[in-house]
Amino acid sequence: MNSEMNSDLRKCLDVIFNRVSIRRFQNKPIPEEDLLEILRAGNAAPSAGNLQARDFIIVKDQKMKERIAKAALNQMFIAEAPVVVVVCANYPRSMRVYGERGKLYAEQDATAAIENILLAACTLGLGCVWVGAFHEGEVSRLLRIPEYARPMAIIPIGYPAESPERRRRYPIEELLHFERW
Repeated sequence: MNSEMNSDLRKCLDVIFNRVSIRRFQNKPIPEEDLLEILRAGNAAPSAGNLQARDFIIVKDQKMKERIAKAALNQMFIAEAPVVVVVCANYPRSMRVYGERGKLYAEQDATAAIENILLAACTLGLGCVWVGAFHEGEVSRLLRIPEYARPMAIIPIGYPAESPERRRRYPIEELLHFERW
């Protein structure tokens, strides 16, 4: 591997290994081009059959961010972020090809996009967190998400106002399993 490729790989791995969840944000807007780049990164994630069965709802309105934060079990830090992205699984987009199994694929498509969004935001010097604890029906009602889609995560994004330590991970050896014949 040449040194340039090695450097690019190292940068990528540094983002993966050093990303942390941010729950405190500066009161500073995110450049629109950065937000679009983050969402493009989300959509660049793998998807079953390249159907990209995910949608992104961008929320900037303060009152709506507060309502979403309340629907997310009163996690009010969500409303502090300048932008909140709600990632949804779009079932029909995947089910038209894969039938009932397409529901799972749409959820996988959405969650792969979520991880790319987290990494892209970190790469651009922004902070965010994957919020999965929320009242799904209430978030759907607030954002008028159609019945055929399911909100998978709420992602508040902004410039970090904290520098938390990275949380401990299990040693990889504890997570490895090998087939036995």
